[in-house]
Amino acid sequence: MNKKFIYGIAVVKFDTATIGYIEKGSWDWGGTKSEALDVDAEQVPDAPVLTIPQKNGQISPTFNLIQLDYENLKKVLGGTLVGSAGSYTGWKAPTSLVNLSGKWTIDFVSGQTMTIPNGMILANLGGKLTLTEVSKVECQLKVVKPEDGSSPYEINDTPEEG
Repeated sequence: MNKKFIYGIAVVKFDTATIGYIEKGSWDWGGTKSEALDVDAEQVPDAPVLTIPQKNGQISPTFNLIQLDYENLKKVLGGTLVGSAGSYTGWKAPTSLVNLSGKWTIDFVSGQTMTIPNGMILANLGGKLTLTEVSKVECQLKVVKPEDGSSPYEINDTPEEG
């Protein structure tokens, strides 16, 4: 594979669980650009004399989950499953505030994997209920600095499966 390009979603996992199909064209890196403060001087009218970095750029991916089996609903929305493992018959929305945080990994078709050690998912049931499209869970992944102070995300070659 040509590792000079990053493209295509192969698998998205929350902890060790695959979360299901992502709607085609819905993944957006979101986030914010880097910020810097320009220092201007009266004697130099054409450009700043100093630029001080204030904040690194950040990502905050948004995407639509379209594979809405009961297990996937619980993974991104919280709540409880109805029935027994392997044969769930329903899902109940959470009755208290949900904070679903943990490790996220995104395997790219191009052969790399992004790891987000501390990501919090914000999600809601969305889309339209029609006969021409499927309902979806609209998701936003908030990337939070890990407690150990390490990098908020990284991209590496996808490990070979043995």
